[in-house]
Amino acid sequence: MKIQIFQVDAFTDALFRGNPAAVCPLNEWLDDSILQSIAAENNLAETAFFLPREKDFEIRWFTPTIEVDLCGHATLASAFVLFECLGHKGEDVKFHSPRSGTLGVFKHGDVLFLDFPTDTLKATGDTSIIRDCIGVQPVETYKGKTDIIAVVGGEKEVRELQPDLEKISKLPARGLIVTARGDKVDFVSRFFGPQSGIDEDPVTGSAHTSLIPLWSSKLGKKEMLARQLSKRGGALICISKGERCLIGGHAKLYMTGEINID
Repeated sequence: MKIQIFQVDAFTDALFRGNPAAVCPLNEWLDDSILQSIAAENNLAETAFFLPREKDFEIRWFTPTIEVDLCGHATLASAFVLFECLGHKGEDVKFHSPRSGTLGVFKHGDVLFLDFPTDTLKATGDTSIIRDCIGVQPVETYKGKTDIIAVVGGEKEVRELQPDLEKISKLPARGLIVTARGDKVDFVSRFFGPQSGIDEDPVTGSAHTSLIPLWSSKLGKKEMLARQLSKRGGALICISKGERCLIGGHAKLYMTGEINID
C-alpha cells in the first residue's frame, strides 16, 4: 500500500518557519495503530489524515504519541494541500471531525482562514502551580476545553521564559499556553504540551480558539494580529465572531512523497 504524504509549513509565508505538518489523504480509514505509527514516524507536532465524504472531508490529527481533539495548523495545511496540490475547486472546504464537529477553511486572497468554534474559558485562582512550571508569576490563569492559559506581564517574559517541561507534563490539560500583550502585535504566546508529545509547538492554531476570546475581551477588539514566539515563529490573523472565530495565515509546501506500508 502506498499513501501520499505532503509536508507543509503553516502560518508562514517562508519555508523553515511556522509550524510543519504532515498531511496524508486517504480513501478509507486505516487501523488507528497504523495512523499513530505514521505520526510517530513523521515525528512532527501533528500529522493530519483526511478522506472524502460526499462533497466534504473527514479529518483526524495525531501527535507522535496521541490522537488530539483539534489541530489548527494541520487543518490549515490540509486545506492548502487540497487547494494547491489535489485540485479542489472553489474557495472553501469543510472538514468534519469526530471530536470537534464541522471546521471550515476558506481562501481570502493568498490567506487561508480557519473557521473554528470559540473556546469557553473559566478563570482559575491558584497561580502558584503555573509559576512553578514557568518560573514567572502569572497575572491570571484560565482553563479552556483542553488547555491551561497563563497571562503574564509582557512580551519579554513570554519570549525569555524557561519552562519546566517535567512539571508542565503533570498538568491536567493537553498543554499550557503562556500569553501576554504584544509590543508590535496585539498579543503573543507560546505553547508547551509535553503531555501530548510536543515540548514546544511552533505555532498552535487551536490554542488561538482560547486566546481570541480572551484578548478580544481585554483589548475591546474583534480583529487582532498575533505572533507565536517559538524558535520558528508564526503570524496569525485573529477575528472574533462570537461562538466562532477565524484564524488566518499563509502556508508553504515543503515536501511531497509516498509512504510504503506492507
